[in-house]
Amino acid sequence: MIHPTAIISDKANIAAGVTVGAYSVIGDEVSIGAGTRIGSHVVINGPTSIGNDNHIYQFSSIGDDPQDKKYRGEPTGLTIGSRNKFREFCTISRGTVQDAGETFVGDDNWIMAYVHIAHDCRIGNNTILANNATLGGHVHVGDWAILGGFSGAHQFCRIGAHAFLGMYSGVNRDVPAYTMVSGQPAVPRGINSEGLKRRGFDAEQLRYIKQAYRSIYRKGNRLSDAIDEIAALTDTRPELVLLLDSLRKSKRGLIR
Repeated sequence: MIHPTAIISDKANIAAGVTVGAYSVIGDEVSIGAGTRIGSHVVINGPTSIGNDNHIYQFSSIGDDPQDKKYRGEPTGLTIGSRNKFREFCTISRGTVQDAGETFVGDDNWIMAYVHIAHDCRIGNNTILANNATLGGHVHVGDWAILGGFSGAHQFCRIGAHAFLGMYSGVNRDVPAYTMVSGQPAVPRGINSEGLKRRGFDAEQLRYIKQAYRSIYRKGNRLSDAIDEIAALTDTRPELVLLLDSLRKSKRGLIR
């Protein structure tokens, strides 16, 4: 299961059934869970923990030093969950001590070719990052979000759950949950209706999400007023909790 040309550190922990392709290098303090497949010419450095049944395609660089001038060799980490796919030439950096010290990727994500996930990013579950999507440091991406090809997010931005970034979008502020954006700089274009339908949201849920979107973007409300309107509905409309949470956690201000 491990190609004879692969180089595996004695300080790495490789579970039974892991496949490592030709000329790949697995460094110190790397843990790889059962069923994970590592392609050829992949480099994984630690401290990095990778869960079960992932597939990392050829020429990817996983868990190397953060691209941050403040980094001074501190022991920071990268944690990757299970059942993710990382296509060719993906790069994922470890965290920095200026944040939580960890970059985190959840479960069941599809990370396409040439995607860059910078230091201290936190990626949820079931996301799709299309080819060449690029995340600056400290970016948070919620569950089920989709980032189109060549899209990018500025450092410290938050992209809410079920959000959709169109191709070539440039995000420099926070994107609320359920929201679809596009452009450079990206602006809101409505809610991600098609994606929500595919995930089982019914017409009544979509109606309330659209109503909340109008409260944020169409009624001329201050953000605090929109938050109050949405909060008043969450007891009976639990689908609005994700949206409300993304509004309350915004630090860079919402995309407009």
